Amino acid sequence: MKVSYFPGCTLRTKARDLDLLSRRCAEALGVTLEEIDDWQCCGGVFTTARDEIATKLSSVRALKAAKAKDQMLVTVCSACHNVIKQTNHAMQTDSDFALRVNNYMNIGDPENQPYYGETKVLHFLELLRDVVGFERVQAAVKNPLTGRRIGAYYGCLLLRPGKTMAMDDVENPSIIEDFLRALGAEPVIYAMRNECCGGYITLEDKGLAAKKSSAVLADAKSAGAEAVITACPLCKYNLEKNGGGEVPVIYFTELLAEALGIKED
Repeated sequence: MKVSYFPGCTLRTKARDLDLLSRRCAEALGVTLEEIDDWQCCGGVFTTARDEIATKLSSVRALKAAKAKDQMLVTVCSACHNVIKQTNHAMQTDSDFALRVNNYMNIGDPENQPYYGETKVLHFLELLRDVVGFERVQAAVKNPLTGRRIGAYYGCLLLRPGKTMAMDDVENPSIIEDFLRALGAEPVIYAMRNECCGGYITLEDKGLAAKKSSAVLADAKSAGAEAVITACPLCKYNLEKNGGGEVPVIYFTELLAEALGIKED
């Protein structure tokens, strides 16, 4: 099975190992991540201003590229996923916004086909749950994480806004916990798994960012977690840098690669 893949800036620069693991894990589960040609930064954050078009054009181009191949578009980074999914939703539901975006993209290319949100956008975790199936993931595990108590950290961008992202229950999600169970680990539920890590305020207020990250990891540790996993490179960086080293922070594809027996390679 082939899907279009948007790696994003972080996974192609400082986190290239996470990108590589994502591709190899997908292949081990029968999925090929076909990187979109000439992709650009997703924009980094979804701007809610309706008259802000320029920052969303790269996401629309990626969505159109997937549509041209009749493929779903998969992301591994929660930040990229949030921007692309919200942009796709805007193209589906805001006719004025879609008209202006399509008019803009027609400049210099009058035969450019309009886009109205036809592409299905999935985070890699959704791909594992809804397309591959966690049962199949469990069957592919070679190194079960038996006895490992791990806390899921969702953060801000994976689930919110809930009606647009439509991935899981915003207040009481289970997708990462179900993922952990498929790998043989014991998920640890703790109060701050949905709270902000402070990543977006690190440059402006390092003290507050550190306070938020430390609180998240301390809460996970107090609940018995020996490690925390996340699906956001920014969260991983911020929790590791500002979290005070309470518990190790692991990217979810790192844990998947370990369980599938391909991380050592």
